Amino acid sequence: MIALATCSYFPTGDDDDALLAAALPEARWAAWDDPQIDWDAFDLVVVRSTWDYQGRHDEFLEWVHSVPRLLNPPEVIEWNTDKRYLAEVPGAVDTTFLAPGDAFSAPGGEYVVKPSVSAGSRDTARFAPGEDARAEALVERIHASGRTAMVQPYLHTVDSDGETALLFFDGAFSHAARKGPLLTPGADPHDDVFAPENITPREPRDDERALGERVIGYVRERFGDLAYARVDVVGGAGGPRLLELELTEPSLFFRQGDRAAERFAAAIRARA
Repeated sequence: MIALATCSYFPTGDDDDALLAAALPEARWAAWDDPQIDWDAFDLVVVRSTWDYQGRHDEFLEWVHSVPRLLNPPEVIEWNTDKRYLAEVPGAVDTTFLAPGDAFSAPGGEYVVKPSVSAGSRDTARFAPGEDARAEALVERIHASGRTAMVQPYLHTVDSDGETALLFFDGAFSHAARKGPLLTPGADPHDDVFAPENITPREPRDDERALGERVIGYVRERFGDLAYARVDVVGGAGGPRLLELELTEPSLFFRQGDRAAERFAAAIRARA
């Protein structure tokens, strides 16, 4: 028996996961924090739409380590749910990390402030020069929650080209998607479970694919081939840069890849 772990906001996953449920009919959905679930009863638990953990990170990690057979493995999820991993992964966008108590200093140009533990682009905003007081207020809000804040340059190619999400199953490239821009100048952080996204199919450029393979090579060397991974890259000076490496609960954009859900279902069954 296989469980697909979700949260109470999405008891049967999100719309994208409907294709996975059809390709894996033997699986059932279960909320990660449901006290009635016996996780020992499953041959395998696959983390999917557990998008409410950011305010309960320690509780979520306690659950992760309590599940006997989990994809991705607990050590991967513990490392990946804190974006300070960007300091270790090759090709990542320049990032300044501000732990609680660290002073904020605005960089030049437009920039983004976000928490190191987050999901769904919550507590994330884009700032222009002259908006330093707003940015500092967001840093203080993140610090008040006990989290580390991140400051990154805003890469303007996102506005014209979007991000490229490269999906890998069992360490092999499956498909890619374009993610449209999310952050509007002057807008405050949203409070929804996740920000609505504009997702379309995309054929990655050679340099984007090369960076994705380089990042997956790093993951392989550290953790072995994982059942799933999403590498989000964006154009920058000198070539694409890694924006996020999603190894925990990413949308896998099954609708943007021919038979992608079937490939992922096969990867799950091979481990069950």
